[in-house]
Order: sequence, then C-alpha cells, then structure tokens
Amino acid sequence: MAEAATGFLEQLKSCIVWSWTYLWTVWFFIVLFLVYILRVPLKINDNLSSVSMFLNTLTPKFYVALTGTSSLISGLILIFEWWYFRKYGTSFIEQVSVSHLRPLLGGVDNNSSNNSNSSNGDSDSNRQSVSECKVWRNPLNLFRGAEYNRYTWVTGREPLTYYDMNLSAQDHQTFFTCDSDHLRPADAIMQKAWRERNPQARISAAHEALEINEIRSRVEVPLIASSTIWEIKLLPKCATAYILLAEEEATTIAEAEKLFKQALKAGDGCYRRSQQLQHHGSQYEAQHRRDTNVLVYIKRRLAMCARRLGRTREAVKMMRDLMKEFPLLSMFNIHENLLEALLELQAYADVQAVLAKYDDISLPKSATICYTAALLKARAVSDKFSPEAASRRGLSTAEMNAVEAIHRAVEFNPHVPKYLLEMKSLILPPEHILKRGDSEAIAYAFFHLAHWKRVEGALNLLHCTWEGTFRMIPYPLEKGHLFYPYPICTETADRELLPSFHEVSVYPKKELPFFILFTAGLCSFTAMLALLTHQFPELMGVFAKAFLSTLFAPLNFVMEKVENILPSSLWHQLTRI
Repeated sequence: MAEAATGFLEQLKSCIVWSWTYLWTVWFFIVLFLVYILRVPLKINDNLSSVSMFLNTLTPKFYVALTGTSSLISGLILIFEWWYFRKYGTSFIEQVSVSHLRPLLGGVDNNSSNNSNSSNGDSDSNRQSVSECKVWRNPLNLFRGAEYNRYTWVTGREPLTYYDMNLSAQDHQTFFTCDSDHLRPADAIMQKAWRERNPQARISAAHEALEINEIRSRVEVPLIASSTIWEIKLLPKCATAYILLAEEEATTIAEAEKLFKQALKAGDGCYRRSQQLQHHGSQYEAQHRRDTNVLVYIKRRLAMCARRLGRTREAVKMMRDLMKEFPLLSMFNIHENLLEALLELQAYADVQAVLAKYDDISLPKSATICYTAALLKARAVSDKFSPEAASRRGLSTAEMNAVEAIHRAVEFNPHVPKYLLEMKSLILPPEHILKRGDSEAIAYAFFHLAHWKRVEGALNLLHCTWEGTFRMIPYPLEKGHLFYPYPICTETADRELLPSFHEVSVYPKKELPFFILFTAGLCSFTAMLALLTHQFPELMGVFAKAFLSTLFAPLNFVMEKVENILPSSLWHQLTRI
C-alpha cells in the first residue's frame, strides 16, 4: 500500500510538473479570465478606485521615502550579491533559483541524475576534474642554488612560494628515503635533512652526511701469531647528500654538474648492490626502489646540466639512454625534456617520432605535447600564411590541420598564447605545475618561446587563430569540445604555486551574473528617482501620472473591448443558472 501511495504521489507530482512546464500559458489565461468574471463580487473596480484615491492624497515626501527605501534595500542586496560572487564565484539568487525553483518548474536535477547513474562513485567527469587538478612535478624545473637563488640575489624577490617548496620537500622524502635509512647513519641524517625548512640547515646536514666514514666490516687477518691487522672497508659516499648540495649550494650549473657526477658514482654503486638483494625481502625491495629513484634523478639532472651548458646532443643521448634503461618510469615525464632538447637541435622528424609515441589518447596530455604538435603542423604552412589571402581563398588542408591543432592546444591550456605572443610577462617557472593552469603555461613558454620564434610565421599564425577557440567551445563551459570540461580548481591552486608579485591568469573570466547587474541598475535608478522627487516633487508627480496612464492605456483598451463583448451582469446570470 505504501509503495502504491508513493507511486501515486510521484505520478501526481510529475503531472503537475508537466502541466506547469507546457501549459503555463493556459493556466495564466484561465486565472485572468476568472479574475475578470469575479471582478463584481470581489469589488475589484471599487478597490482600484479607492487605491488610486489613496495614492492621489499622498504627499511628495512619501514618494521620496519610498524611492529612498527601495534604493537602500536594492543597494544592500547588491552588496550581498557582490560579496557572495567574490567568495563563491556565483550569484546567490541565481543559485537558489536553479537549486529550488528549477526542479519545481520541471528542470532536470543534475545531482539526482548523476547519483542514479554512478553507483560505483562519482561520475567520470567529476573524477577527471579532480584528477586534473593534481599538482605535478615540473619536468623542466630549475636549480635552486644556480638559478632561483641567483634571481633572488639580483631582484630581491622570492620566485618560489612556501607551498611549492613544501611540495618539493614531500617529493624528496618520497623518492629519496625509505624505512631502512636508520641502518646507515648518512641516510638517517639525510632523512632529517629533507624535512628541514631552513636551507642552511639542509646544506649543513648534507656536509655532515658526507663526512661520515662508517666501518663496514673488520676482517682479522693473522699475519704473525702475536699480532693482527684489521682491514677497514668504508661505505661509499651518500648520493642524496650530493644531490642536495648540487641543487641548493652550487651557485653555477658547472658546479652543480660536478656534484651530480660525484652523486652518480655513489648512486650507481648503491643501485647495483640493492639490485642484487631486491628479492630477499620487502626491506631490500624498498631500498632498491629508493636507489632506482635516486639514480634516475641524478642522470636526468646531469642531462639537464648538459642542456644548460650548451651540450644539447650529449643531453639528448643521455635522455634517450635513460628512457631505454628505465622505460616504466613515465611518471618523471622525461620525454618532455627530450622534446625541448630536440626542438633546440631543430630535429623536427625526431620530435614527431616522440610525439607519435606519447601523444596517445590513453596518456595524460600536457601543454608540451599539445603545443609542440601544433608547432610542427604550423611549421608546414606558417611561412606562407596570410590572413587576407586565407579569407579570400579559404584555408587549405594543411592550414586547416594547423588551425585545428592550435585550437586543440588552446582548449587544453588557454593561458599559453598570451605568454608566447608576449602579451604577458614571463617569470621563472615554479617547481610544480598544475596541468591546464597558469603555472603550466609559464613553465612551457619559459623554455619553448624561443622555438616558436625560430619557426618563421608560427607566432603570426597563432596570433590570428588562437582566439577562435573560445567561439568553438560550447557554453556553458561545463561542456567540452575536444577535451573534458575545464577544471574550476585551477585558479586556487595556481595562486598557491605562483609568487604573489605575478598576476595569475584566470580562465574562464568570471562574468558578472545577471542579478548583480540587475540590482546595480535598480539601485541606481531608484536612487536617481529619490533625488529627483526630492528636488522637483511637482514635476515628478506629473511625470509619474503620465507614465502610469501610458503604461495602463493598452490594458484599459483591452478591458473596454472585453466589456463590450461580455455583459457586466454575466456573474448574476451564472449564479441564476
């Protein structure tokens, strides 16, 4: 019975909703007709005449007070709406209307549909949005001592935020430490060093770790019956200590490279020993995983040092060897370093081969992947591209492919073109980036702007076509075109990653909601009426009467025509029936 009653109520509610959705005009005219029929018993004409008489007896002071109060109330609503919009990014009135009135008027409740269709958790789009707001390690991050600190010495500004450096500290603890570090004193010291906030304390701890010469084993060798000799074996130097010194103490790239080469010797030895013992238990397996991360990090940074020092071919070879030796460590995104180095060599065929491997639908995209693909397609047509000629004859197939590639790249990260076209100034890239965010745009443009300038006409083609992307993306932006919808969390994360002196690029721009503009106009209009009524009461009275008579003239005309058709005694005739 309960289920039948519930089903009946649901049916009744759906019928009412349907009637309000499609038959609201019929309902409206029926109500108007009933009001007209009942005008005599309800004494509508008498009430209207008494109201008009009352309004005629009011003094101008009343109208001044009325318009002033209306202006004050609308001003308070405007202030509240503006505060709510600045804090939450939406209009309070619009949100309430969509949340509570739309379901009553037959609108589709997105939340209920999502809940019914996602029994295993959130919807796919929500999961994609959350995962896309994940912060990633910048594949091309600079050296703190040799680059970031030098910038601070020259400008007095801090290029890295505390949030960014804290994320780096967490990365170091994850990749360079393991549970068995307490067995080796040097690693135990470094485990504490990665948690230190003070740079000098970290550097001092790294030097302390390098000074430790632990006795690995003592072997007694009887040479003479009355005496013995102890053979002392020392542990190798601590590779992570060299990493910290290369990153933070070295003031030039050349110094950093020397320290990384020493770290490579120590790290390679630890890696080979742990590789032999990795299957002897979970502890040895964790050690091997840590030593692998250390070795990959050192080789990658050595390749980046070679790239910085102008030995680009050597850097490319080192990156290729590293990717072959450790093909499963794609989380380090070494292919982005390789793409940048190949573009410097202008080896566009090799760049295309790398893109064919990594620009796959199953792999996460990046600005480097999308914009490099756009650059290669633009390179084929940019030297002869002319907007005037293209508008006359239309786009060729190659030009269309280049434009579509640019649209794809801009939709993935809409912040990049302003940096490539130098419409916005660049800063040093952070150590972490947010994909599709302003931080990723800065990191890409910082290293790739020179490659776009090297291709003749590429920036001109970008300038002529990139804004067309926003006309192609459907509105509202909850929908997507070539990618899933743009995440709404990028602005908050970018403000944490980027320094305070940088103006964060925001997309999409938050347009003022209709109700804020409406209340602003209402407040201004009522304030102006209050002022005019106070200054010119008689003239405003004449104007108000003329305005009201003009406003109600069509209604009076319709009422006269209706009264000529329907007799005024219709109600009495209906009561007699």
